[in-house]
Amino acid sequence: MIPLGFCYRALGSTEEAIVDSVKEFSNDGSVTVTSERVAAVRSFSRFFTSVIGVLDEGLLNSPYSLSEARVIFELAQADVTEVVALRRTLDLDPGYLSRILARFEADGLVARERSGTDGRRQTVRLTEAGHEVFRMLDSRSADQVEQLLGAIPDPDQQRVVAAMATIQSALAARPGSSVRLRALRPGDLGWVVHRHGVLYADEYGWDATFEALVAQIVAHYVAGHDPHRENGWIAELDGQPVGCVFCVRGDDENTAKLRLLLVEPSARGLGIGARLVDACVRFARGAGYHAITLWTNDVLAAACRIYQRAGFELVKEEKHRSFGHDLVGQYWRLELSNLP
Repeated sequence: MIPLGFCYRALGSTEEAIVDSVKEFSNDGSVTVTSERVAAVRSFSRFFTSVIGVLDEGLLNSPYSLSEARVIFELAQADVTEVVALRRTLDLDPGYLSRILARFEADGLVARERSGTDGRRQTVRLTEAGHEVFRMLDSRSADQVEQLLGAIPDPDQQRVVAAMATIQSALAARPGSSVRLRALRPGDLGWVVHRHGVLYADEYGWDATFEALVAQIVAHYVAGHDPHRENGWIAELDGQPVGCVFCVRGDDENTAKLRLLLVEPSARGLGIGARLVDACVRFARGAGYHAITLWTNDVLAAACRIYQRAGFELVKEEKHRSFGHDLVGQYWRLELSNLP
């Protein structure tokens, strides 16, 4: 479940943004958007905005606006972020973003410096104080979600989460872009290992032992592959690979494992991760597994939210040192028999 305080990152932060999204993705010359549907979206937007309080003066009873909280959230996803990339991801006016970063820098929440690879570009990162603010906002947002869902029965909770996933997936697609999942082809396995190694080094500073682990997982998949019980997918955006996931046999015949979920930074926010996880879950269910598990680390916050939205439950955490860092490993599980 995406924290409600941050959910408008995908759908936009105002009623007009959501309505514009409906028109943008529907008015392609072949589909008509009725006034009744526009009115329904506007009505839902007003209701949902009041429920999660995004128009309150301070988001989540904090001194930060929604836009400022979104900036903090994005910066927390990587050690260092280029300002240009941040502006593109959030679709913020350059001057407005600059003022936010200047305020954060004055408050000691961020540090800005010139890029080590291109002196014309500026990078920004959260300081420890900035990470403390993120943890505060994230915790309050999670509490808000827990209170909201806790007021309704479990079946209704599942309906709400599924409906949110549907809305995000439908509205997140880029106009004119084609996203599809396909089967593995020659060369894909090398791409999977390469991109895992590069991205996790860039975003989390993990060393070569992680890339070696990915290579080991891929090699094991090939060596003992059972096409009836195991599968892998590549996500493509406009014909280029931008993501992957694998479903493999677990520790017993009734349990599958989800492994190696990855989405390129350029393709995030389009619902691709959710589609990959859904493909894996559907295959596992069709293959006769009773449950599907996965192992990840809590630092991979965006992936964990995808798993939670898909219905996975966190069953265990443990500290460990791997890939050159002290980490907290997480074990997640989804009972396939509980799915509708």
